[in-house]
Amino acid sequence: MTQLGGSLASEEVRLLERDANQLLLHDTIGIPEEVWRGQSLLPGWSRAHVATHVARNADRLRRLTESAISAERPAEPGPEERFEALERGAERSALELQIDLDTSAAALEAVWHDQTDWHRPINFLGRVRPLSWLPVARLHELCVHHLDLDIGFTADQINPETAHWLLTWVCQRLGSQAAPALAIQSDSGQHAVLGQGEPTMTVRGSDAGLWAWLAGRAPLVDPDGIELLPRPLLA
Repeated sequence: MTQLGGSLASEEVRLLERDANQLLLHDTIGIPEEVWRGQSLLPGWSRAHVATHVARNADRLRRLTESAISAERPAEPGPEERFEALERGAERSALELQIDLDTSAAALEAVWHDQTDWHRPINFLGRVRPLSWLPVARLHELCVHHLDLDIGFTADQINPETAHWLLTWVCQRLGSQAAPALAIQSDSGQHAVLGQGEPTMTVRGSDAGLWAWLAGRAPLVDPDGIELLPRPLLA
């Protein structure tokens, strides 16, 4: 399976990430006020909550990138502050939400634009990882929450190149989880073993289908016609 490190991979993923961001903005710009207040696919979250979350995570990735360049640890808001910001953000108008999605993404892209050393170490998801993980994380964030908005976007619409990286991302996130081992085999030839020990089963499907299933967003029907329920949600 493709590794996430390296500047070449980051350049490829950044192009896909920009396309995913533009698609999200294209689909959200026409959402009426009352639809923003409606329930998303995430329990207890409106679509406005999801949009606010996407924008604040763009801010977080920007701060992580800036800290890798300056070698200074960024000041991150605590859980209560994040919760309050999410709730306040979800109360905003459709125009304010759209502007926030656009400007937060643009600020992140500006910081990434001149970055050349994607091997710089950062503390991300509880471990020291290369900076090149961030564009893949952002790509996943955009696609998974585009699904969560429940505005007609589906995993079937994800292009093969993007699906390849999304499956790579989710497999590397779940690769060492404390659970019985599971073998993943995609139609494109990607394969991975998730969990610990010998695999108890092999799950097959498309890159996009396996990603959506592993991320907890959709059931998966394997080549034998067996439907597998979505796994627990992956943020």
